[in-house]
Amino acid sequence: MRTFPDANAEDHLPDWCLRWAIVIVEYAIVASLLLVAGVVLVRTVVEFLRHQGSFAGVVISAIDGILVVVILLDIAHTVFGRLRSASFPVRPFLEIGVLAGVRDILSASAHLTIGGQLSERDFSNTLISVGVGVGVVVFLLVGLNLLRTSLDGAGDAADTSSGDEPSRRGVD
Repeated sequence: MRTFPDANAEDHLPDWCLRWAIVIVEYAIVASLLLVAGVVLVRTVVEFLRHQGSFAGVVISAIDGILVVVILLDIAHTVFGRLRSASFPVRPFLEIGVLAGVRDILSASAHLTIGGQLSERDFSNTLISVGVGVGVVVFLLVGLNLLRTSLDGAGDAADTSSGDEPSRRGVD
């Protein structure tokens, strides 16, 4: 927190309240994500153990639920990491997007493979979903690659400008 020599403590009260309100909201988001992940995991396990329907369908549903839990935990971890540092990490959100896209692709592919007979409309909608998912994953991977390249270039520039600063290569 900045302090100004001629400022009163009362002038900083709104800033202090706003900062604490933001921290409280961020912790509430993390707690909510953990709660939802827990509920989804318990429901996924219960549905898997009940084993209603075809076994292949139950396994696909269980994998889908577990991947949702992984995505929620990744988001909670990223938000919690934001609370511990002063920076806003972009890379974890790109990785979460890739994971979510892969989950959609796997879900749609499994639906095509094991779903049985599909109408022509459902088939074409599922193929469009797979295509969009692949496009999103490729786009996000390009973004991750650009981010890695820009960080590597920044680390190389820092290495050449100052012999004291370690390379940032491998630290994303």
